[in-house]
Amino acid sequence: MTSTQRIAAIDITRALTMLLMIFVNDLWSLHDIPLWLEHTAAEEDGMGLADTVFPAFLFIVGMSIPYAIANRIKKGDTTGQLLRHVLERSVALLVMGLFLVNGENLHAEATGIPRGVWNILSCLSFIFIWNQYPPSWSPLARNILKGTGIIILLLLAWICRCGQGTEITRFGTHWWGILGLIGWAYFVSAMIFVAGKGRFTVNVVAWLCCLMLSMATHGRLFTYPHWLSTILGPVAYGAMPALVLGGVVVSQLFRRYSAAGQWKMVTGVLPALGAVLLMAGFLTRPVFEISKIRATPSWVLICSAITIGLFVFTYWLGDLKQKAHWFRVIGPAGSDTLLCYLIPYFIYAIMGMTGAALPAIMLGGAIGIGKSLLFAVLMIQIAGLLSKQGIRLKL
Repeated sequence: MTSTQRIAAIDITRALTMLLMIFVNDLWSLHDIPLWLEHTAAEEDGMGLADTVFPAFLFIVGMSIPYAIANRIKKGDTTGQLLRHVLERSVALLVMGLFLVNGENLHAEATGIPRGVWNILSCLSFIFIWNQYPPSWSPLARNILKGTGIIILLLLAWICRCGQGTEITRFGTHWWGILGLIGWAYFVSAMIFVAGKGRFTVNVVAWLCCLMLSMATHGRLFTYPHWLSTILGPVAYGAMPALVLGGVVVSQLFRRYSAAGQWKMVTGVLPALGAVLLMAGFLTRPVFEISKIRATPSWVLICSAITIGLFVFTYWLGDLKQKAHWFRVIGPAGSDTLLCYLIPYFIYAIMGMTGAALPAIMLGGAIGIGKSLLFAVLMIQIAGLLSKQGIRLKL
């Protein structure tokens, strides 16, 4: 392998993470499956496979930032344009997260439409607004679709009613949703990266500061006023940007060594860093415990280490051993990741509204696990087919 070849590992790692995200998000449909596959409860000290997927995705978001910013600088973007781009991407993720989380809390009767219709209209609007339309499409057609998407979202926000029973609320933030949390963590991390001119030292310091803020919070060293809790809450008091900035730091180390053709340094330094983080996670476990729902520092450290290990493995297999083609079946999850995430919302909505259901034998045990894995692969393949037809979400 030469230093000029395109690195496949980040796309492969992102694809594997999205495959697992769709898989674990489908586990709700199963019964009689091993507990280690599922999320642990908030009060528990521990984590299952499902608790490692979201932090891995945040870490990969961070690993992509140096490459994405470098590409935009190469195209001539100024610092102001970079900051605007970061803001626009963040707002897009926040908007999507808000509409999907309001769909989860929807009071269908008070709103006037079922949850399935809400999710379909929301996801269609996301595609209308943020699709990367083919050059052959006229500006008028693009603007009509974008405008239609915006109008639909505004109408949905207006009619939205959430809650249960008689406790009805309007459209609100709730917990921002998965995409919203990614949006906040990306915003903080990418702004630091751009404002710091991508300097490695700045990113390391920011990463350590986020980790220390998380530790101080869970160690109850600080008491925050309400206004500050409102600001720090969406980033889990430093935990979420710590995952993203950890990815930024690892990506910069990787770029430094790979650009110099020092492939052995990649497979030496990164695993060593992962081992240190893993050890730190378990050493701090008696103090903070491991919990995804509480976003504890130990969880951040251990999941960062796991993701580094996954990345090094995919780099060794996909790039050094040149076996990237082994992952071709899930390739769209690495390039059309957001679309892959949205496709299941359509499927669940259609099945819910039509009453379609799989045989009971396919919803439990090993057969059920196989079903959910095949479901994840199918969602990725559908996204790949749609991408070939010109539907590609680009933020």
